[in-house]
Amino acid sequence: MSAGDRPAAPAILRTATGRETTRWLAAHCRESAWLTTGTVLTTVAGAALQVLPVLLLGQVVDGVVEGGPRSILVVIGVLLVAAALLGAAATAASTYLIGRLGAELLARLREAVVRAVLGMPSARIEQVGRGDVLSRVGDDVAVVSKGIRMAIPTVFSSGVLVAIATVGMFGLDWRLGLAGAAALPAYALALRWYLPRSAPLYQRQREAQADRAQALISGLNGIDTVRAYRLEDAFRAKVTSESWRVRDLGIEVFRFFGRFVGRENRAEFIGLVLIIVMGYLLLEADAVTLGEASVAPLLFHRLFVPLGAIMFTFDEAQKSGASLTRLVGVLGEAAEERLVGGAVVASPEVEAYPVTVEGLTFGYPDSERPVLTDVDLTIPAGGSLALVGATGAGKTTLAALIAGIGTPQAGSVRLGQVDLADLDEAGARALVSILTQETHVFSGPLADDLRLAAPQATDAELMDALRTVGADRWIAALPDGPNTVVGEGGERLDGTQIAQIALARLVLGRAPVVVLDESTAEAGSQGAAELDRAVAAACRGRTTLFVAHRLTQAMAADRIAVLDAGRVVEQGTHEELVALGGRYAGLWRAWKEGS
Repeated sequence: MSAGDRPAAPAILRTATGRETTRWLAAHCRESAWLTTGTVLTTVAGAALQVLPVLLLGQVVDGVVEGGPRSILVVIGVLLVAAALLGAAATAASTYLIGRLGAELLARLREAVVRAVLGMPSARIEQVGRGDVLSRVGDDVAVVSKGIRMAIPTVFSSGVLVAIATVGMFGLDWRLGLAGAAALPAYALALRWYLPRSAPLYQRQREAQADRAQALISGLNGIDTVRAYRLEDAFRAKVTSESWRVRDLGIEVFRFFGRFVGRENRAEFIGLVLIIVMGYLLLEADAVTLGEASVAPLLFHRLFVPLGAIMFTFDEAQKSGASLTRLVGVLGEAAEERLVGGAVVASPEVEAYPVTVEGLTFGYPDSERPVLTDVDLTIPAGGSLALVGATGAGKTTLAALIAGIGTPQAGSVRLGQVDLADLDEAGARALVSILTQETHVFSGPLADDLRLAAPQATDAELMDALRTVGADRWIAALPDGPNTVVGEGGERLDGTQIAQIALARLVLGRAPVVVLDESTAEAGSQGAAELDRAVAAACRGRTTLFVAHRLTQAMAADRIAVLDAGRVVEQGTHEELVALGGRYAGLWRAWKEGS
């Protein structure tokens, strides 16, 4: 729905808890048991082989101090080379397996999220806003994908290396291990300070990005309407406000992470000093050899690189975690039990239904006032009605309710004798087709795209529908006609052509009632007249409701209803309303001046 039709702060899709997300990850890792096991084993092996050369250096020191044979140095040298080569191979295998496991998990999650979004009731999508939905299936997937490629392998492999090195220090002498472990409280305090504060901060950043996307989508989708009614400053101010909010949160995240790095550096300093002092005391007491006392600081120093890697990628890992909880949260949203209606396919002769709206009142949750109040409308069977009004008047909300998207708090919408409240969404789709400004052509053969509306349609029926909307000539000029691949990797279609494809699907669907919500706005003025003819042909014989983007569209309707602040304030033909000199006449003058 348009920005003006929604409350200022719509509800958003749910976000999963950390426990829910962990359970989802564990369950899907078990489904790829061999890949998960191989990832863990190669990571542990790579970490152990990276620590081994440091331990061998202690043997070199002790060998030199004790005056051992040179052959020991040769053996240790060979072991060092072998450990380096095997460690590099194990680390490379670990990185590959982590990436592959992450890619498989992401693919499953992405497919599950898309299925969940497609299965949501349309009213829920309208309630949360397309910005939140698109930011999850777009931005959040991209953030998790980047994390899988960069941050998550680093954090996992570095964490294992830290654990192996810590075990190695205890293996030298338990007191040296304890000296190194004494730094752990400082690390723990730093993480304890950082983690609880960072997760909500990243979550706020992702939500701010979703709000910015919603503001952009609302403005761009209705750009011509915004220009016609001179609302550019209001939309520009909204986008600017949301962009500044995203920027401010980004600065806050960066500043917060810098403080975390300082706390980590203090922990490193404490640990290194304690190990050096303890090593000196033990060496003086002949409790350890010089080699062991030398290796302990090196092992602890060996932790600096993985700990630093964890710190400097933890920012990206936290972002990935925040996005992951948002994606897993979508899986918990309620879905329709059936996505495709069980209605019998209509016959070639579509039976027209009258539309009756009585006492319709509708408001969004937490909205201060209803969007629509006591609306009464009638569209005769086979007739047409155009809705006009300023942005925010409630046009798109009313069109959605007539299409069966959402449930009014009071009043009813009837198609013939059928109350839409008695139908599920699939049943409503069998009676009403809605076509919005956001028309899509999916990648693949054009015929498959058309058959989304009528899976059993023959090639001849496809061409008849294309001929009805005036698309047959340019379709025939394509390399393979209707079987030509379009979209990504195929033929690119312009706005007018995409709108014609959407109208052809409308023809194939044969729903008796049609709702058109600014469906030809994206084509621009060049194809406007051609599309107006296509709309008239596609809707011939059907009961039609137009949300008029151009007032020239309203002129072609049988009647016009003017909405203002959620109420119908005028009804009549174009000539009657212009002569009346009321709200419609004012909109008509503004439209002509804007044009």
